[in-house]
Amino acid sequence: MKPIKFSYFLLLLIALTTCAQDKNPINKMNSHEVVVSDLNNPWGFVFLPDGAMLITEKEGKIIHYKDNIKTEIDGLPEIYVRGQGGLLDINIHPKYNENRWIYFSYASTKGDGEGGNTAIMRAKIKKNTLVEKELLYKAEPNTTKGQHFGSRIVFDKDGYLYFSIGERGERDINPQDLTRDCGKIYRLNADGTIPDDNPFVGFKNAKKAIWSYGHRNPQGMKLNPETNEIWSHEHGPKGGDEINIIKKSKNYGWPIITYGENYSGTTITDQTKKAGMEQPLHYWDPSIAPSGMAFISSTNYGDWKGSLLVGSLKFSYLDRCQIKNGKIIKEERLLDGIGRVRSIEQAPDGFIYVGVENLGIVKLIRKQ
Repeated sequence: MKPIKFSYFLLLLIALTTCAQDKNPINKMNSHEVVVSDLNNPWGFVFLPDGAMLITEKEGKIIHYKDNIKTEIDGLPEIYVRGQGGLLDINIHPKYNENRWIYFSYASTKGDGEGGNTAIMRAKIKKNTLVEKELLYKAEPNTTKGQHFGSRIVFDKDGYLYFSIGERGERDINPQDLTRDCGKIYRLNADGTIPDDNPFVGFKNAKKAIWSYGHRNPQGMKLNPETNEIWSHEHGPKGGDEINIIKKSKNYGWPIITYGENYSGTTITDQTKKAGMEQPLHYWDPSIAPSGMAFISSTNYGDWKGSLLVGSLKFSYLDRCQIKNGKIIKEERLLDGIGRVRSIEQAPDGFIYVGVENLGIVKLIRKQ
């Protein structure tokens, strides 16, 4: 009987632990409509002025979608598909109607060393083919590790280009070293040149495109439409995912400070705070594995206006974060159990669209 009792209590413990893994309440007054079906991993998507979408598939495809027709775009650069790396985020220039520039991030083999690292390219589309391709930034060195490529792309209100690159699994080397790429958020002019007022332009041997550092793996980044601040979230270790407001020259602490621990349960550091390092606006414990981010700025969802939406890869839902006085005061689960939420965008029509792995792009519907 002893083995039976042990197995019973072990199963009970696992069940209780599993139930306690995510404390956010479930809101069932919402549903979804599949808009673009049969996508494997829609890592990023963006709406064009004519209502079409450009969608990245991590495996190395850009898909143009309009009026139920999918068209694959030709002429992509070589994509290094390994682990979390592949074709990643996509965005358009704020003045796209005038210049037609699109921007995308991807894992690239260019440069020194085996493997790849995150790159940013801009191009135009002509006759369903990328033309006028310009490589704006390529992180170095390459590595065959498959984790922590980042990578989101955001323009601020002044037209500067921001992008994130994860620390590529080299936590003790990259994030705190300004002379090395990775574990950073970067800022460029839209043409790829480095602004003169970037914070580390005058530092010897520093990577002059760096805007902030001490990051682990930022996979969500958006401009807050109410404050014009750049908000970002990043994958932490076990129990240490974070939301941060990104500020010029600031150090966000990884791995010197963290609210998380190693996946094995061992300690990374006993410090959660340190002078000269930024505290997260919010952190998740347990981790939700966040990906994608969007603010609801339209009135289409009633009193959800002003909320922040974050996708959960781990628990397969859309996390609605209620904000008051610049703080997250409440969370709830939308689209609970839909699948691994990878990307989120508010469309020009004010509705929220969500990229879900092995499903597609869905439209969020709030039930009345």
